[in-house]
Amino acid sequence: MIIHRIFSQIIVGILGIYLAILFVPGVDISSGEFTVEGIKILVLIGTVFGLINFFIKPIISFITLPLRIITLGLFGIIINTTMIWIVDKIFTELTVSSFYALFWTSIIVWFLSCLIPTNRYNKSKKLL
Repeated sequence: MIIHRIFSQIIVGILGIYLAILFVPGVDISSGEFTVEGIKILVLIGTVFGLINFFIKPIISFITLPLRIITLGLFGIIINTTMIWIVDKIFTELTVSSFYALFWTSIIVWFLSCLIPTNRYNKSKKLL
C-alpha cells in the first residue's frame, strides 16, 4: 500500500504546515492562509513536504542511524527540522523566521505523524 503511505505523508505535511501557520509565531505564508491563493500554496507546500518526507527522509534516517541510536531517537527531531528547512528554502511564499519556529513546526509534524499512521499495512485475507 505504497499509495496509502504517500497520501498519509502528504496529509501530515499539509496539516502540519497549516497548524504551524496558525499556532507557531514566525511561520507564515506570504499570500495569507485564508485566501484561495493561500490555500493553493499551502496544499502545494504540504504536498512537496510530504513527498520529501516519503522519498528523502528515509535515506537521511538510514545514513544517520548511528546518531539516532546514540541519542535514543532524538536526532529524528533534527532530521524533521532539516526537512522543514528544505521546504522553506524551496518555497519563497513560506516564511519560517527562526530556529524556534522550525523546531516547533517539526514537533507539530512529529505529533501528527504519530496520530495519522503513515506505515500501516492492510493485509487482506485470502479467501479459498
